[in-house]
Amino acid sequence: MDINTQQQTEPVLQIKNLVKKFGEREILKSISFDVYPGDVICIIGASGSGKSTLLRCINLLEMPTSGEIIFDNRNIIDDYANWSLYRTKVGMVFQQFNLFNNMTVLENCMIGLIKVLKQDKEKARSIALRYLDKVGMAPYVNAKPQQLSGGQKQRVAIARALAMEPRVLLMDEPTSALDPQMVGEVLAVMRALAREGLTMVVVTHEMGFAREVASRIIYVEDGVIVEEGSPEVIFNNPKDERTKVFLSRVTG
Repeated sequence: MDINTQQQTEPVLQIKNLVKKFGEREILKSISFDVYPGDVICIIGASGSGKSTLLRCINLLEMPTSGEIIFDNRNIIDDYANWSLYRTKVGMVFQQFNLFNNMTVLENCMIGLIKVLKQDKEKARSIALRYLDKVGMAPYVNAKPQQLSGGQKQRVAIARALAMEPRVLLMDEPTSALDPQMVGEVLAVMRALAREGLTMVVVTHEMGFAREVASRIIYVEDGVIVEEGSPEVIFNNPKDERTKVFLSRVTG
């Protein structure tokens, strides 16, 4: 199914007037946007613009200073009892993989299923194997992270997040820590997930990927959403001068 025709009237996630301060410094300034089923939203902007902080706030790894995150018709910020469960439904893939070095690839993908979702080991193993196969990492189930390339580690991290069967997957610059030759293998997995209709919010500096795969682009500068629109509009006819300057700098 075309991700652009899959949108439904009800957003799966709503970000409303999100503010994040570190001391007196305001990193995010009243950020608002909706995420619909099947969306692939690419968030672009210069380093230090607040993109990664935004994802960490959405996942509640950083506590927003104010605002709302609406999921299942509840402001999840106030729903202290369900934060762990929420993070399984709004999953996260990090720049630096965050795998457990003392566990095998398979164990890394099983642990959340067992500890958080309380699956028995056999079911957890079956689910983990299915998603490792999906990202091309099934042959490495017994390897430890230190035996893998950066691209392989990131594919395991994606499989681990997918194993929780999230409704939204957040990705924080998933290729930024990779050598150039490994970027392609991770982007190929992300493209395949987008084609399958997985709802994703991706912070990325890969403009080719954003142009090709995104259903929506959000350009962030200094903690503010400057412009939001389709890849065609943002890349070919941006309205705001700040967007034009940024894109001319990164695309030449």
